[in-house]
Amino acid sequence: MKLSFRWYGTDDAVTLKYIRQIPNMSAIVTAVYDVPSGEVWSRESIAALKKEVEANDLRFEVIESVPVHEDIKLGKPSRDKYIANYQENIRRLGEAGIRCICYNFMPVFDWTRTQLDKEFPDGSTALVYYEEQLKRMDPLTGELSLPGWDASYTKETLKEVFDAYAEITEEDLWANLEYFLKAVIPVAEEAGIVMAIHQDDPPWSIFGLPRIIRDEASLDRMLSLVDSPANGLTLCTGSLGASSENDIVHLADKYSAMGRIHFVHFRNVRLLENGFEEAAHYSACGSLDMVEILRVLHKNKFEGYIRPDHGRMIWGETGRPGYGLYDRALGASYINGIWETLEKLDSK
Repeated sequence: MKLSFRWYGTDDAVTLKYIRQIPNMSAIVTAVYDVPSGEVWSRESIAALKKEVEANDLRFEVIESVPVHEDIKLGKPSRDKYIANYQENIRRLGEAGIRCICYNFMPVFDWTRTQLDKEFPDGSTALVYYEEQLKRMDPLTGELSLPGWDASYTKETLKEVFDAYAEITEEDLWANLEYFLKAVIPVAEEAGIVMAIHQDDPPWSIFGLPRIIRDEASLDRMLSLVDSPANGLTLCTGSLGASSENDIVHLADKYSAMGRIHFVHFRNVRLLENGFEEAAHYSACGSLDMVEILRVLHKNKFEGYIRPDHGRMIWGETGRPGYGLYDRALGASYINGIWETLEKLDSK
């Protein structure tokens, strides 16, 4: 297990200096954030990131993410150009020492929440998803925006993208994913990189957009599209765990035993009848058995990357919702404590 932490670059209020102070912290999860989706990242930008990370005695090994251009997901004739750019990014990142790329195949919205600052009785705030709030949202009006969407879309261009997806079925999206994977996985193999797809967040359709990476059957299908160790998963416990139909312990056990989990987003959620709330990593605070998830990963000798995912805002901290320092540092310590216990029990 390699403990890692998301960092949004030099503009991030959570500095590398602070992240380095978390015990057992190994790697930084980051990206080049100032290049439009589908374009090639310059070697200079990649080298600058690497230099900054390694200057703080942390490893530059995980990218989250290299965005997949919408034309690839839609299967447009222009996709080959964007796939070629993606292949070049993989090569350049491999040259720089990157070992894992997290990405997703979600149309338009990377993740969806209906409120970023829901306050709880203890005074903390967190990201939540309530169906009744979602019903009042219409991203096409421009009056309400979804947390997590690509702010580069104008009202007009967003409508064009939605219109294009109206012609795309789930099977079309599967075919486009297969086309993409068959082009990029061989390049990743040559570069010494593993590709780790993130599940749809949440794992169901939003605003009629097709979503396909959401449960065990879809994960099996995705892995079978290109049967290579380089074609793997980012197991996001919170994304999959937002659906009560997903047995997260079973999924963690199954896919880690197969050696196909390359990255873990470790997050707890509290399931509700009308949605879910993100919770502290401690199992009792949510609906997931976080200890058991780590136990099966340890049993299967998981050696990939893991990061504490979205945290609450606690102790008066302000900043990027879900990505403050304090609660994610608590999550990292929780991971450390459980993993150390499992290691010591295993050695007796």
